[in-house]
Amino acid sequence: MDETKEAYLERITKWWDDKSDSWYPIYRTDEIINGIVNDPASSFHHTTYSLIRNYIPDLAGKKVLVPSSGDSHAVFSFALMGAKVTSTDISLRQIEGASQVAQKRRWDIEFNCENTMTLSEISSNEYDFVYTSNGVHVWINDLESMYKSIHRVLKKSGLYIMFDIHPYTRPFKYDEGKQPEIVKQYTDIEPHYHWRIQDLINTMICCGFRIKQIEELCPEDGRFWDASYCLPMSEEKSIQLCDWQYNPMAALPQLLSVCIQKE
Repeated sequence: MDETKEAYLERITKWWDDKSDSWYPIYRTDEIINGIVNDPASSFHHTTYSLIRNYIPDLAGKKVLVPSSGDSHAVFSFALMGAKVTSTDISLRQIEGASQVAQKRRWDIEFNCENTMTLSEISSNEYDFVYTSNGVHVWINDLESMYKSIHRVLKKSGLYIMFDIHPYTRPFKYDEGKQPEIVKQYTDIEPHYHWRIQDLINTMICCGFRIKQIEELCPEDGRFWDASYCLPMSEEKSIQLCDWQYNPMAALPQLLSVCIQKE
């Protein structure tokens, strides 16, 4: 029997609550947070950050919403840049962990437990900019609802920028030192909601957005391909993993950023 929408939301909420307690504390250490304070741009891929700065040169005073905020690194960075930030996530434990960091640093950030596909407690026509970071879309089982909700909360001509895994990578399995192996078809979306480029772009357009710019990106750090990417890696090893002649997957774009505007 197919999983109901309610059962799905309950399952992923529990999964992220568990991860928030067991895995995510490593993203909230003083060392990590101090790194963001010293360089707020470090929370973003440099191309994505350039995209943000190109379309929003001055974030000071701008109302910014970050749904599915996860580790909230982008949230903290936007606040440090002077934006009025709202952070939402389906996991209350994630929101509580990020809120504790903000309270300790005396950052004025609004935190809400929200489903990105509805944003039911977020006011309409209120935000200048919405941003989602890596790993959001794979949890979204109703793409249209997500983009309709983002469209609703944005002001007229407001912007949305996404940064996420490039759909081209989904069919491949790669183990270091071995040739990549194709393990699924590009068109196989479920069970993990591996949306294709056409799913993303067509949904954006159908929900009332105009495409401003698309960027296909390569990782800036070799840890992207390492299962233990939370751990330190030598510069030599990082460079090696970013070399497509050693790591064939590096020949393909691994990440995607899209900038769209509410019409």
